[in-house]
Amino acid sequence: MSIGINGLNSYIDPSVAGAASGTKLSEKLGKSDSDTSAEELKEVCREFESYFLEQVYKEMFKTIGSEEGDGPLGSLVDYFKDGAIQSLAAQTTEQSGGPLAQQLYEQMKRNYGITEES
Repeated sequence: MSIGINGLNSYIDPSVAGAASGTKLSEKLGKSDSDTSAEELKEVCREFESYFLEQVYKEMFKTIGSEEGDGPLGSLVDYFKDGAIQSLAAQTTEQSGGPLAQQLYEQMKRNYGITEES
């Protein structure tokens, strides 16, 4: 049974992503094969939700404006801000129970006939 979750790859444009999390997620999605378990699919869906939230948060921060400017301090703040945003997105997904990830998982389970093994 082929899961075919490569369809999610269309949402992840490596030229836009640039972040390590986007690259790692793309690699996981690209390696899907017939041995993919329900638990692995859940994990990929959770990571996708976290990545999605990370992109939303980055766009939100762009609306705030920066006081640091383009100097060396601005680069340093940007570096740590990216890590903080990744962490915030992961925590949000973990604390909220991943409603987007759960819906995505349920839909893919139905579409590809995946059964949960006990």
